[in-house]
Amino acid sequence: MNKIVAVIGMCGSGKSEAVKYFTEHGYQRVYFGDVVINELREKGLESNEINERTVRENLRKQFGMSAMAIKSLQKIREYFKTGNVVIESLYSWSEYKIIHKEFGENFKLLAIHTEKKLRYERLMKREIRPLTLSEAISRDISEIENIEKGGPIAFADFMVINNGTLEELRIKLKNLI
Repeated sequence: MNKIVAVIGMCGSGKSEAVKYFTEHGYQRVYFGDVVINELREKGLESNEINERTVRENLRKQFGMSAMAIKSLQKIREYFKTGNVVIESLYSWSEYKIIHKEFGENFKLLAIHTEKKLRYERLMKREIRPLTLSEAISRDISEIENIEKGGPIAFADFMVINNGTLEELRIKLKNLI
């Protein structure tokens, strides 16, 4: 039976690297962030931390906290018919409930945890959408207070600690798969 794994964690924890590893191993990727990126493009807005947060929060006001899952559900269904799926950027408890209701025990949560100081260092150095220290702190607080991010992390089926190298993360993921 096919599986769906949502890779969850705070910004800069290594979620994208974990998702990349899953896709290298045959999983089809569904990126909830595409919902926000597509909305930014449609509105002609620059992609930055403030605009992304505003669009994310507005989508959730309009469609509820499960907005990204609702808007991605059809793609997940299509991919699941033909193979394993990895979800990137599932944030809210409501999103979790939508996917779990649809797929039950075929759906698992994998939390990637990295120490806060190391996450912030990574965020400042990353090539795509780097964040300043104040932007990273602001994003953390916003995600905790406004989008139910703690629930899925606390309820994860699996936890990987990612305070080391990329190669160490890949070994942990290989063992998990």
